Order: sequence, then structure tokens, then C-alpha cells
Amino acid sequence: MFHVGDKVVYPMHGAGIIESIEEKEILGEVRSYYVMRIPIGDMKVMVPMDSVEEIGLRQVIDDKGFQKVMAILRDRKSPMSANWNRRYRANMEKIKSGNIYEVAEVVRNLMLRDKEKSLSSGEKKMLDYARQILISELVLSRGQEEAKVLSMIEGALGEKAKALC
Repeated sequence: MFHVGDKVVYPMHGAGIIESIEEKEILGEVRSYYVMRIPIGDMKVMVPMDSVEEIGLRQVIDDKGFQKVMAILRDRKSPMSANWNRRYRANMEKIKSGNIYEVAEVVRNLMLRDKEKSLSSGEKKMLDYARQILISELVLSRGQEEAKVLSMIEGALGEKAKALC
């Protein structure tokens, strides 16, 4: 159970703050909803309280989780399929999981691949999407501005990119 003011992550949308809990009647059914604002993209989302587990709504990571994300970004690239379709599907599954560590892997792998070879337009969109999800959670986790978090991500990857050269 979450409360107003909690920082949570909605898989495939990103992190936000629960602003209120409201009852709404939709299609003749009254349900309770968490109303959350996702700062990046200034989006407002209503999450049915009785569907939280199946949706995968979870708390934003703590400092230990942040350190693990940064370690993943600095780590060596995990093997990716050479087949574009398989790679795309595997990355999309990781993003859909809502697991921040898997999203960090996708961001790391695609950013490093983009430095080695140019990404296809589909993978560029996927990278932008995954990066926004990652940034949204790290912004709330660290209480820092989006530009600062992006700089931290690029710095972690830059260290690895230099090691690859």
C-alpha cells in the first residue's frame, strides 16, 4: 500500500510521486486510484489500487539501488544478439519488466553500441525511451535535476567507453 507523497515507479512510464488517492466511477464501476504525477514529460497517471501488483508499481530505489545502477552502467556490456529483431525483443522485455537494473542494462548496451556502430531508428527510439525511464527514477531517487542525472549516466558510460578504446 502506498501513500500520498510516496515516490513510485510505473513500469513503461517512469517514476513519479503519488499526489492523491481518488475514487472514480468508470463504466459504472467505482474504483480507488492512485493519482501520480510523472515529472519528466509532465504526465499524470491514474493507477487502480487493486491492480498495483499486476501492474508492477513499486517504490523508487534507495541509495544502495542507485549505486547498483551506476555499477551496471560502468560494467562491461552484456552479450547482445547480432540479430536486430532478437535484440530489440530482448531489450523491450527488459524495459517492460519495470526492473531498473534491466533498464540500466538496456541504456548501457544501446549507448555503447551507438558509439561503436550507429543504431537503427527503432533502437534510437528505444534508447531514448529507456533513458527517460531511467532518468525519471534517478531524478526522484537522488533529488537532483534531470541534467545532472543525465551527466552522471554519461559520465559512468564515458569511463567504460574510454576503457573500450
